[in-house]
Order: sequence, then structure tokens, then C-alpha cells
Amino acid sequence: MTVVSLTEALRDRARPRAEAQDADEFMTALVTGRGCRDDYVALVAQHYFVYRAIEAATGRMAANPVAARFISPRLTRLPAIEADLDFLVGPDWRDVVRPLASTAAYVERIEQVASVWVGGFIAHHYTRYLGDLSGGRLLRSLLQRQFGFDTNGVGLYLFAEIAEPRRFCSTYREALDQVPWDDDERARVVAEVENAYRLTTDVFAELARGRATAPLRRA
Repeated sequence: MTVVSLTEALRDRARPRAEAQDADEFMTALVTGRGCRDDYVALVAQHYFVYRAIEAATGRMAANPVAARFISPRLTRLPAIEADLDFLVGPDWRDVVRPLASTAAYVERIEQVASVWVGGFIAHHYTRYLGDLSGGRLLRSLLQRQFGFDTNGVGLYLFAEIAEPRRFCSTYREALDQVPWDDDERARVVAEVENAYRLTTDVFAELARGRATAPLRRA
């Protein structure tokens, strides 16, 4: 019988959904000139709420020996996102940004599982950080070209302390395959990664539909 590694299972189960078309459209518009700066600001605002939840869970999971294999201060994104919003919106950004309904659902799920179930924590950690690390360099350069940014405004995608993102991701995946979960737990983790993908896609799809009107509200 062929034994499929956890990372292979995760890759094979990552299937596009109908909503993914809207999600792809939103990001494509951003980097090809059909999206505007406010669309990008709305995206960064939603990342703030998601990463705030994940990094709060990271602090609570840091003492867990399994979770600790994946936690690294080099991955921390929240200070960079806060600096991005300070640059993009202004010093009052905390009074301005609001989570979309899809973002609130995503955050709720992270809070439900990531602080109490190590597999759930790793599922959401893997989905967010490896996704942004794997494609972050290219996305950052496209956004810089499109909106004239230097490093301000795109700090989320600037992993300055990770010189070789590909090697970092490979090491992370190797560690994931070495976690001694049984088949049932592996299946739960795979299902939670799929859930994280779905929740992420829902955020992008709502951004595409709303075109940046909902997440920024000034009095």
C-alpha cells in the first residue's frame, strides 16, 4: 500500500471552489491595474484581523512541543501589518478598519480551534504563513510596481529575516510530515486546512464583490 505523506495529502485536497473565481479576480485586478489602492487597503485590513487571531493563538500554543516546531519569530506578521496600515490609512486606522462578515467568520474559526487543538493551530498556521511566504516575494514586487510602493505598505510580504523562503517552506513541510499523528488526526488536520482555504477564499470573494466599500468606514 502506498503511504501518502501529510503534505501530499494537503496538496491533493486543495481543490478550487466556485468562489475561487471571484477570489482570483480580486487579486488579478490588484496587480494588473484594474484594482485601486483602496482595494489593496481593504485587503490589508482583513489580513490584520486574521493575523491578530493567529498570532494570539501562537502565543498560547508556544509551550506545546508539537506546535513549537512550527513557531518562529521570523514569521511574525502583525507588527508589519500594523505599520502597513499606519502608512496606508493613517495613525487612526484602528478607528477606521472593520472586519468583513467573511473575515469575522474566519477569525471565529481560528479562535475556536487554534488555541485548544494543536492540529487545528498548525492547520491555520500552515495555510496562512506558507501561503504568504511562498508567493509573497512575487506579489510584493507586483504591488510595488502597481502602486509605486517602496517597502512601506507591503511589509506583510517582506520576510526580511528569511533569506531563503523556499528552503524555509521545505523545512516546514518536512516537520509537518514528521508529526506522529494517527490516520484519524491526520484526516482532521487535512479537513481543517481545507476549511482554512475555504475561509480565505470567502474573504477574497467578499472583497471582490464589495470592492473595498465595507472594510473602511470613516465617520
